Amino acid sequence: MEHRKNILLKLFCSTFSLSAFTFGGGYVIVMLLKDHFVNKLHWIDEEEMLDLVAIAQSSPGAIAVNGSIVVGYKLAGIPGVAVSVLGAVLPPMMILSLVSLCYDAFRTNPVVSSMLKGMTAGVGAVIASVVYDMGSKIVKERDPIQVAVMVMSFVLNYWLRVNVVLILFMVAGLGAFRTILSERKGEQRP
Repeated sequence: MEHRKNILLKLFCSTFSLSAFTFGGGYVIVMLLKDHFVNKLHWIDEEEMLDLVAIAQSSPGAIAVNGSIVVGYKLAGIPGVAVSVLGAVLPPMMILSLVSLCYDAFRTNPVVSSMLKGMTAGVGAVIASVVYDMGSKIVKERDPIQVAVMVMSFVLNYWLRVNVVLILFMVAGLGAFRTILSERKGEQRP
């Protein structure tokens, strides 16, 4: 029981601190969740984390919260979901409440404006790191269909402006088709 309390406390503290000190949105926090729970704590292996990230991305809602939900559930079930969501939601709620009280002062302050403009470069770099980490895993598997799906998803969204939801449905359909096909092949082998 004490071990479970320790996991829940560590889960809350981890998601709280990541959420409190991360700028740049959900994809940044997902990368930091991966780094924290896979590389530092070794609670989740890298392959499973990629699966959890895929679930978080395909679920409706904020990806930072969805990422916390799937990681919390994996590590501690429903109580893990509760503490990780609380840890992920409290910092932005507190920060936004404070900012809303001082909105006019922040909006006109040139120092704050400059800091926020400077953060965009850092956010872009972290998002590029997430794309590189996830994309390199797919390329290393040397599955030409997965590489083609990754490239085509990017092309469809970035250049052809196809809605992300439509791309998700197409990719989910392809994944289901490939899974059914591979299971049938496995059943036919003697």
